[in-house]
Order: sequence, then C-alpha cells, then structure tokens
Amino acid sequence: MQLLANNFTKNPKTKPLPPGRVKIIQALISLLEHKEFNAITTAEIAKRAGVTEALIYKYFKDKRDLLHQVLREYLEQYGVQLEHDLKGIKGALNKLRKLIWSHINVYATNKVFARILLVEARTHPDYYKSETYNLVKQYSDTVLNLIEEGVLSEEIRDDLPPKVIRHGILGSIEQICFSGVIFGREISPDKLTEDLCELLFKGIERKRN
Repeated sequence: MQLLANNFTKNPKTKPLPPGRVKIIQALISLLEHKEFNAITTAEIAKRAGVTEALIYKYFKDKRDLLHQVLREYLEQYGVQLEHDLKGIKGALNKLRKLIWSHINVYATNKVFARILLVEARTHPDYYKSETYNLVKQYSDTVLNLIEEGVLSEEIRDDLPPKVIRHGILGSIEQICFSGVIFGREISPDKLTEDLCELLFKGIERKRN
C-alpha cells in the first residue's frame, strides 16, 4: 500500500505532486487500513501526515474531496498499468480475460482502494459529479470498446447488446470480490478469473459453424 502511495508522485501522465499533498494522501490511506472513512478526522490525518490541518484545506476542499482525490490517484495508476498490460495481447477475449484478472487483482492487493471505490465513495452524491467518476466511466468505456472489438472480429456474439455484456462482466467482478473486500477474506485472482471467464465467455462467445 505504501509503495503505491509513493508511486503517486511518479505517474508519467501527471506532474509531480507537492510533498505535503503526497503526505496527506499517504496518511489517509494508512488510516483507512484500520478505520472507516467517517470515523477519521482531519486532525488525525494531519497528525499522521506531520502537517497542519490548514495544509489539508490548501489542497482539498474538505475530507471527502481528499477521499475522491485519493481514489482518483489510484484509478490513474491503474489505468496506466492496464494500458501497459493489454499491449501485445491478440484477440478481444484474451484482452477481456487480462482485464478481468487485473481488475480482480487490484481488489485483492489493494483492499483500501477497493473499499473506497465499492463502499465509501459511492454512498455520497458528490462522487457522481467528480473527476474521479469520469475516470470510472472511462474505464467502463474501455471494457465496452473491447466487447465491440470482439463483435467486429466475430469472437463475440452480435445478438447481445454490448452494454449488457459490459454490465455482466463488471457486475460479476464486484459480486465475487465484495465479501472479500468487506470482510478481509482472501481473493484469488487466478481462480476467480478462470471461473468467471468460464461462465461468461461461454455465454458471449460466438459459435463457429
């Protein structure tokens, strides 16, 4: 978790972040490993970061804006990693398999990120007006584009709406990972990806005559 937080300063697609801002982000991530977001105060964040509370409000509107910014940093890092992971993979179904594995793996290895995304952020209306939500929609569009690629290449059935297939994939990932995220149970990316692809791909794969 700390390594990923440190990587926020190294994203090649963004400018380096001010050290104080990075410390605040790292402090919230550290606190979220042991406490629910609503139980964390800005005073705790400042103390953990070794900064004043005033500095928090210099970089963030409020505590929830800080949460959204933390989630945004995670999503940007994940987007860069996914783009790299999909390079060189041939075939839409193979790309979708890799995307599914990567999605499950990030939930398995970054429970704080998963909890922010699945629980903390979505419960507040401001999330749906944030830049962070736009990144989630971009990721959703990536999934849709891969499905449409598969339809064009005749790997995926053309009699099912691509958006319905996307809902099936993303919804299934969340359902099979949710209890692991909430209750701290083990999440096995390899096993879950194999099971999920076996189930979903048999339903969407175009049959050859």
